[in-house]
Amino acid sequence: MANILKVGQKLNEGKTKQIFELLDQPGLVLVQSKDQITAGNAVRKDQMEGKAAIANKTTSCVFQLLQESGIKTAFVKQHSDTAFIAAHCEMIPIEWVCRRVATGSFLKRNPGVKEGYRFSPLKMEMFFKDDANNDPQWSEEQLLEAKFCLAGLTIGQCEVDIMNRSTVAIFEILEKAWATQNCTLVDMKIEFGVNVKTQEIVLADVIDNDSWRLWPAGDRSQQKDKQVYRDLKEVTPEAMQMVKRNFEWVSERVKLLLKPQASSRVVVLMGSTSDMAHCEKIRKACTSYGIPCVLRVTSAHKGPDETLRIKAEYEGDGIPTVFVAVAGRSNGLGPVMSGNTAYPVINCPPLTPDWGSQDVWSSLRMPSGLGCSTVLSPEASAQFAAQIFGLSDHLVWCKLRASMLNTWVSLKLADKKLQGNDHKYILKLFK
Repeated sequence: MANILKVGQKLNEGKTKQIFELLDQPGLVLVQSKDQITAGNAVRKDQMEGKAAIANKTTSCVFQLLQESGIKTAFVKQHSDTAFIAAHCEMIPIEWVCRRVATGSFLKRNPGVKEGYRFSPLKMEMFFKDDANNDPQWSEEQLLEAKFCLAGLTIGQCEVDIMNRSTVAIFEILEKAWATQNCTLVDMKIEFGVNVKTQEIVLADVIDNDSWRLWPAGDRSQQKDKQVYRDLKEVTPEAMQMVKRNFEWVSERVKLLLKPQASSRVVVLMGSTSDMAHCEKIRKACTSYGIPCVLRVTSAHKGPDETLRIKAEYEGDGIPTVFVAVAGRSNGLGPVMSGNTAYPVINCPPLTPDWGSQDVWSSLRMPSGLGCSTVLSPEASAQFAAQIFGLSDHLVWCKLRASMLNTWVSLKLADKKLQGNDHKYILKLFK
């Protein structure tokens, strides 16, 4: 049963949802879905019983996946079957459309392009939200010249770049997730808002079955998205039941996107407990990618039989494993492990200032037939392990992809701040 909320005035209402302020939770709003389905800017409009609950379930799962990956969103939590709580945002009136496969309106606007043409890299488009003019396509220059100011933030080049780069990352994360269900994410539209409290640009609005095209097995004839409703020649009760079944299919499958496709772990082998702080950094970084990490103490020099027994213990249960060898001075641990297992081995030696430049060669110069890599940073060794597991586990891959985006955004914002400080400095000089 949902908690009782003190709901205030209606802040906004769209074709498929209503936004209400929350009197007892400043800075948050309630997003209430409606049982309405529309097409062609509401030229076609019908009630579909149960759609609010289906759309809310889909959106909540999608936003949970994105948030757990590390994408900044307005979503806070699901409140009821038909509503969720989100950060209050002033919405940027642009629909960002990302396309992997050419279809729909793109073909009409680009005659000569055949349906099914695959965009690599992804094709990005922007549309200004203006129902009266049928949501015209905009260029980046038009968006910049509009000089939107929302929640105190002016939308300039930095903000446009962040939304552009974020849209690509969000699409790729959802594309990777849907591929685990043998579903092609053909295209998708999303919207961003400015958080009224933090002035951050975040993914906002909703992402449900109205937001994308989904083709199971890459086959358009099996499409499960709202295009089925758009294509109806006549809206009959039977036709609406078919549309509803498709929406239900998506809302059930989207829950599976939150489940890992494979188990995995990192086993850190340290030559001595004096290396514990170094190993804890590896474990912390592994945890951030959702990868279990086990710490063990063993010495390939002093107890090679025990080292190989530990190796066999983790090979014996069939769980995909990456071994990280942490050994200072002469590193025999990594080479011995690499020479006796088919699992990946990463050397991550804790180098000291006095002998580090000499000790590192025992990790770098391997005998023939050994394939262990050497990564000096403990955090980077965990990232390397995550990249290995990301090949088979979409949830790990999604965290890596979001981390790439967040690093890029932090650099972009740092550059913007520096430019602003330099501008103030120059103005001060000329006063």
